[in-house]
Parts: sequence; C-alpha cells; structure tokens
Amino acid sequence: MSLAAGVGPLLPAYLGRQRWFAGEQPSSVDVVASEALGDSLLWLLADADGALYQVLVGTRPAGEPPEFLHGHDAQVLGLVDDELAFDALLDPEYARVVLARVSPDQEGNLVRPMGAEQSNSSLVFDDDVVLKVFRRLHRGPNPDVEITTALAAGGYAHVAEPLGLWRREDLDLAVATRYLAGGAEGWALAQTSLRDLYASECDDPADCGGDFAAEATRLGAVTASMHLTLAEQFGSEPGDAAAWADALDAQLARLAEGDADPAAAEKFVERLRGVGDAGPAIRVHGDYHLGQVMRTDAGWFVLDFEGEPARPLEERRRRMSPMKDVGGMLRSFHYAVRVALTERDVLEHEQLLAGGVAWERRNQGAFLAGYFGTEGIDAVLPAGPDQRDLVLAAFELDKAVYEVLYERAYRPDWAHIPLGAISRLLEG
Repeated sequence: MSLAAGVGPLLPAYLGRQRWFAGEQPSSVDVVASEALGDSLLWLLADADGALYQVLVGTRPAGEPPEFLHGHDAQVLGLVDDELAFDALLDPEYARVVLARVSPDQEGNLVRPMGAEQSNSSLVFDDDVVLKVFRRLHRGPNPDVEITTALAAGGYAHVAEPLGLWRREDLDLAVATRYLAGGAEGWALAQTSLRDLYASECDDPADCGGDFAAEATRLGAVTASMHLTLAEQFGSEPGDAAAWADALDAQLARLAEGDADPAAAEKFVERLRGVGDAGPAIRVHGDYHLGQVMRTDAGWFVLDFEGEPARPLEERRRRMSPMKDVGGMLRSFHYAVRVALTERDVLEHEQLLAGGVAWERRNQGAFLAGYFGTEGIDAVLPAGPDQRDLVLAAFELDKAVYEVLYERAYRPDWAHIPLGAISRLLEG
C-alpha cells in the first residue's frame, strides 16, 4: 500500500484534532493531490468538507517512536504498513527538507516550533529564519505573502525580510522570512507595563515605571507609514460608507438578545450610512492588535497579514478603511487592561481599574497622536474630524462584535470585555 493510500483513511480523525483545523472532525476527506518530497515524506492537499488543507506526513518505524513525538499524540496519524505516520514538521530532518523547498539558499541546524497554531505552523531555524507553513489553503494569493512582499518592495522597513515562497499552481503553501531576533511582542510589553502599574501605588500611568506611551506613539507612526505604503503599492478607491454600514448592521445582528441596545445600534448604523466622504479604501492588515507587532532594537515590526481567520478570504483581501486597523489597535489596548487584571485578586479589581482605564486612554491617545501626526496620512483618511471619528468608532464597534462572537465560542468568561465596549461605543 502506498503511503498516500494508507494515510487517507486516517485524515478525518487527524484533522479534527488539530488546532489549525476549523471545526470538529470532518465527515469526509478527499486527497486532491499528493507528492513525495523525499524518502518517507509526503505532501498532501486534502479537501475536508469542501475546505482545502495542507498536510505533511512523515514516517518512522513503529517500534521506535522518536523522542520528538513525546507529548504530541494529537499530531500522530497512526500506523501505515508497520510505519508510524505523523506530522512531518515535528521532525527536524523533514522540516529542513520543507525549508529547502521554500528557500533553497537557507540552511537550518537547530529547529524549534514558534507559538500557537491557528491557520499555519511556524518553525524557527537557527534563530535566523522563520518557516511559515499554511494549513488552511485558499485559491489565489495568501494575504500574508502578498502584503508582506509588497510592503518590502515598497521600501517599508517594518516587516520581516521575505526569503522564499513555495507556491503550487494557485496555492501559496509556505513562506520563509528573516527571524526577528531579540524581539518582544507588543502584547507582552503592554502586559509588563500594566503589571508595573498595578503593582505600584501611583495614580497616573505617566509617573509609574514602565510607561508605554512613547512606544505607543512610535507604533502609531509605524502604522501610518504601513498604510501609506499599502496605498502606494495596491492603490485606493473611494470608501463606501453605505456598504460598511450594511456590513456592520449584519455583524450586529449576530449578537444575542440583550447584548446591545437595538435602537442605539440602528441609530449608529444610520449615522455611518450618512457619512458624505468616508475617505479612501486601501488594503489593510485586517487583524491588527498588540499581538501582531514586535519591538526589536531596530524598532517596531508588523507581523501576520492573513486577516481575521473567521472571515472569508474575499473579505480579508477587500480594500477597506485604514480605520479598521486603527480601531483594532485601540481595542487591543482596552483588552490589555482587562486581561492584566485577571492576574490580580478579584478583590483588587475595582481599586485597580481606574488606573487601568487611565493607562488605556493614555496609550490610545499616544498611538493616535503618532498615527495622525504622520506626514501625508490625511491622504488616506476621511475628509474631516467628525467623519474620521465616526468611521473609526464604527470599525471599533465591528471589532468588538467580532470579539464577542469569538469569546462566546472559545473563552466565555471573557465575553464581558467586548460587551462593555459595545455599550460604550453605541452610547457615543
């Protein structure tokens, strides 16, 4: 029996166990294409209930399970002719074969996984190269590859240098980029700043150790520069406030009864619909928050341009107001304050929240000052301050609704965080 034929029946249960698989075990899986990449290393394109997934399978003798499989039972497919089949990216030897397919000039001796998997699996080689293997595939350019490459070509210095791409027909399979050595994620830096604030006795975040405002200002400027480069590289078109209002209305309709005041929601949507000049629509990041930026000695870098995984690819590649990204970052500052509180005793929450809210407002203001203070940024903004504020609030609201739906599905105890924001935004 060939490896491809033997693996086929094992795929439904295997896919259902993976964090990057969107849902429970699929009812049917068909192998659409396969290719041997080397001895006992198989590439598969699988159609699982109508969605395409990339699977890389390696094998080892069943009687000698290698050490790298310990603790990774979910990534083991099972037995195929006395061979143990598993996710090939767990095996450093197979991982190097995949890297060579993506970027032949790169070598890697030490291999380690990088972070949690959502729609891709990422490996770091020698703290020099990152290999990102896309799991959920879509026909056409992957936004992460498309935008990162365009930004680098446009001279934007705040993305990791692209080193190679593995593409098969109209599918982007994997990409290699330069590893950002010594970097710290924006979310982690914000949490450190908030821990310092909550542990101190000062009331003003500006007077506490670990103030984040200067970094927030720099991040705002880096974000504005990103939007200007995206407008240059991909062009722009007039923003459609009516279409954005329709999309927001549909998003609000997904909330449960009692989550939002229906009259206030209707009034907000109609105000957005009536915006005369909503500004240009450009390509944007699409899922912009503190976890998508990294601070290194060379400054801030922007990561992961795939957009919000729960939204369709067509929507993620659509031109949109840059206020979508700005609103996403403002929501992230709000989240950071509330999540940092969960590390403290619940009896302290009421006492500490006032300082947290002051931190949120200070850093949101610093981010906006860096963004709106960037030369030339008016070219991609709504016509006036009132229109700008309304469009920005609309995309904050859209993000908060998205967050409620996500939290209800995965972290119900956190749903109160975006629900509070929805009430505040609708009250205006």
